[in-house]
Amino acid sequence: MRVSDEVEEALAAFIEQLRAPRDGIAWARRANLHVTLKFLGAAVESQKLGPVAEALERIANATAPFEVRTRGTGAFPNMHRPRVLWAGLEGAALGALARQVETAAAASGLERDQRPWSPHLTIGRVKHSRLGRPAQQLLERAGDRDFGVSRIETITLYRSHLSAQGSKYETLASFPFSSDLRGRPAPAAGDEVRRIGLLPSGTLKH
Repeated sequence: MRVSDEVEEALAAFIEQLRAPRDGIAWARRANLHVTLKFLGAAVESQKLGPVAEALERIANATAPFEVRTRGTGAFPNMHRPRVLWAGLEGAALGALARQVETAAAASGLERDQRPWSPHLTIGRVKHSRLGRPAQQLLERAGDRDFGVSRIETITLYRSHLSAQGSKYETLASFPFSSDLRGRPAPAAGDEVRRIGLLPSGTLKH
């Protein structure tokens, strides 16, 4: 799932503030900024992609467009020993959609994620165990920074291709939400989404 151009621009500018020569961080390129609702796995059997796409379409048809705010920054697992740097996401509908996708994926025989889903955009991956002090201070000061609001209208099935130059994402299919469902939240996964094995917005990758 992609955020708005305005939010992407704000995040790209913030990443440039954080960037330093030889900082040991693989910073996300603007073209790669996305929200991963479900990571299907490093290798997914080709025969499962059909049911995955079918399930995504079904979920999208039952979901109304909604808004997500990008606010705050942090690190996984924490700022003292960071591995992933992130910008946070706020929006009840986004969490409901992610839960629906996770339940549907498990119903299709795909592995359930053992970690609770945390709404975020990855902005960098730390190769070493510590951040430089200037970057850490900037991230801490941006703990409640508002990067803007995005209207989410589509989920996308991606395949990632890893290389020495970084990840590249291939769009396999995109599914628009239903504009006829104004104000209706994403439904809980149930009998109407049985053949599911989903991956939305952004991935066979994280």
